[in-house]
Amino acid sequence: MSHYGVRDGDVICAALLHDAVEDHAADLAQDGTRTAALAALAEEFGPRVAGLVAAVTNPEYAPDRDTHEQYRVHVAESLRGDPWARVIKASDFTDNGVGLIHTTGPRLHKLAAKYAPLVPVLQELIALPDTPLDAPARQRILAQLGQAADRFAAILPAGG
Repeated sequence: MSHYGVRDGDVICAALLHDAVEDHAADLAQDGTRTAALAALAEEFGPRVAGLVAAVTNPEYAPDRDTHEQYRVHVAESLRGDPWARVIKASDFTDNGVGLIHTTGPRLHKLAAKYAPLVPVLQELIALPDTPLDAPARQRILAQLGQAADRFAAILPAGG
């Protein structure tokens, strides 16, 4: 709200709930499935909120494939057609990416390796003409993404 000028109540609600299904599916639905958790969110907050949360919820990844690659593909595909979901993901990502400076140990390198390849994907998505933000908000996000990329580059060995 304060940094991007978002006033849409459904978008704000979905942004607050963005990790609910990934982190608390069992608390949201008796059977603990993500599908049931999303249904519970739809019942409580409406289908638009649940749809936005679904778009930013990471899928359960195939164990035989690279999870970072699956993450990048998911983000690119799920956000390309959902302008508000991309704003929510960008907000979460910039918070996580810029905030990585407060992380230490092996987790620091693991997260930097996960997030670094996503920067150009998010930059492209935020630059799409249907992203529902004004120019200053877009520039703020792009600057945050650039700041995150610089931090990832400082953390990761040459070649990522």
